[in-house]
Amino acid sequence: MRKGFLAVGAVGLLTLGSLTACGDDSGGDQAGSDKTPKIGVILPDSKSSVRWESADRKFLEEAFKAANVQYDIQNAQGDKNAFQTIADQMITSGVTALMIVNLDSGTGKAVLDKAKSQGVATIDYDRLTLGGSAEYYVSFDNEAVGKLQGEGLVKCLTDAKVEKPAIAYLNGSPTDNNATLFKNGYDSVLKPKFDSGEYTQAADDSVPDWDNAQAATIFEQQLTKAGGKIDGVLSANDGLGNAAISVLKKNNLNGKVPVTGQDADPQGLQNILAGDQCMTVYKAVKQEADAAAELAIGLAKGERKETGQTVKDPESGRDVASVLLTPKAIYKENVKDVIADGYVTKEEVCTADFAKLCTEAGIS
Repeated sequence: MRKGFLAVGAVGLLTLGSLTACGDDSGGDQAGSDKTPKIGVILPDSKSSVRWESADRKFLEEAFKAANVQYDIQNAQGDKNAFQTIADQMITSGVTALMIVNLDSGTGKAVLDKAKSQGVATIDYDRLTLGGSAEYYVSFDNEAVGKLQGEGLVKCLTDAKVEKPAIAYLNGSPTDNNATLFKNGYDSVLKPKFDSGEYTQAADDSVPDWDNAQAATIFEQQLTKAGGKIDGVLSANDGLGNAAISVLKKNNLNGKVPVTGQDADPQGLQNILAGDQCMTVYKAVKQEADAAAELAIGLAKGERKETGQTVKDPESGRDVASVLLTPKAIYKENVKDVIADGYVTKEEVCTADFAKLCTEAGIS
């Protein structure tokens, strides 16, 4: 899916070029010095993951304030109609660049196309809008995220000496292209084991809208159908992982069945410290937010920065200029790295019930 891929660890690799280099592919060449730079950001929800409000909003605000540019960050709270309404309001208010995290590619494409028709430059943040028209895509290498999850589950099962484990998948939302990429990643690790008979696949289900309540129901059904014989859970993020853990707890199986995650949110880290979750994948959201903010600020001022990377949109075949960052696997022994990086605080993770576990894990 990637062309000229280079994992980027710092925003400094971006170089300034002419916005008109976008050519006919860009709707942003009208956003020039005759307009006051103003950036609109639409976040997807606050239910599927706490990161959108606790991390992305915070880091984007910090970057925009540091650059002294006007900005408007709003959250669609999972509502497609609200998403479109917010976009319309932002375009009407005079934003010169619009950054979105789509709820699905259809809604996202409609918003991006309308912005382009109004001369507003656009960025896909975290999720690629299939068939869309964004000038940039800023995210992590999402297949690498999935690969780390698959490798993590294998590590935890191997460490526990589980023979011929039965694995259940709790995939992300079928409308989120990232969920497809995550699955590509963990399938690359686990499918060969299924094919060889070393592992068996007990279940493979997607969770609509990344909804944690639905995830718990789905996993309960998976566990019942498997007669209680599930030895590992590939959960696509920490919220889905916690949903599975809640069901495992009811069946006195927590800590006995490795569960994966993603996002390194406080609850996920607590589950790891408690031994109920095998691992998570940490994505340094500040790097993602800083890279996207730098590009958005440039577009809002009528400038274009070169990223040196592209991602091919599998629907349109278009090469989208991209920044793809490198994820990191987190286990109990390096939970402290997430806190040291400032993504979450010690106070959020090391609450009363977890203080002793934090000390044991070297979190000071």
